[in-house]
Amino acid sequence: MNKQKRLFRNESGGKRARELILLVSAAAVMSVCVVGVTEAKKKKAETPPPPSDLPEYVSYQAWKLRGEHLDESGEITGDIQKRVLDHLQEWIADRNATSVEVRREMEAAFAKLRYPTFAWPKCFAEPWKGGVVIGAGYTLGWTRNNRVNVLAIFERRDGKTRLVTVTPFVPYTDLNYEFLPGEESGDFRFFVFGTRPGKSHPRLSAALYSFDGQSLKTLWDTNDVYDGKMEVAENTLTIRYLKEKEFIQETSQGRKPPRHESLYKITPQGLEFETEHEVPF
Repeated sequence: MNKQKRLFRNESGGKRARELILLVSAAAVMSVCVVGVTEAKKKKAETPPPPSDLPEYVSYQAWKLRGEHLDESGEITGDIQKRVLDHLQEWIADRNATSVEVRREMEAAFAKLRYPTFAWPKCFAEPWKGGVVIGAGYTLGWTRNNRVNVLAIFERRDGKTRLVTVTPFVPYTDLNYEFLPGEESGDFRFFVFGTRPGKSHPRLSAALYSFDGQSLKTLWDTNDVYDGKMEVAENTLTIRYLKEKEFIQETSQGRKPPRHESLYKITPQGLEFETEHEVPF
């Protein structure tokens, strides 16, 4: 009988111990959950909203580009583009702004970027058909190689300026312009070109655009021309360049490689290839 009582007490005590352990474990889990929720709310409360000031907002967004590959940057760079061009469109609407004034307004939008992010606005204002074609472009970068290019075309006529079209240019390069003398009745034509770093010699990319007052049309383009340099004359385009494989082969043998020169005739339809020949290095 005493033995049965002891067994009963042991079983009862074991059961109470197990129940106590379960209660303590449940309390611990609940405590962890409460702490986790509290910390999450605290962290969320401590995260400030994006700034409303344009330069601060652009800097805030551009800071996120650090460590991002260019292929994965579209959402951020697209948001920056929209904010900057929306502001510029409102600012320029009733102004007879010069290219210098447009560039300064864009520089102000990017004024608070922090290293390693940077922006290089490039603008122009050219007369055309009694009005003015305004190009508001910029290069936005966050490493030596990761760069995107945007070009917005505005037209000023009768005291009003309107945004006509926006186009990207070749990524990884900078942004420059060359203009062709145009007839009053023809389209407004110009070159956009830039160089891409990253090898022993920079690489040239260029495009010839035609603007008809409604849209941009690409008449000709070339990409990644090794050590390419272009020169625009009244009726010709000259591109001097190296052939990369030829350059590597010749320099590995201690010889100077030939430089090549391509000549194009500028026509109403675009460019017409004429000749290619070697020139001294």
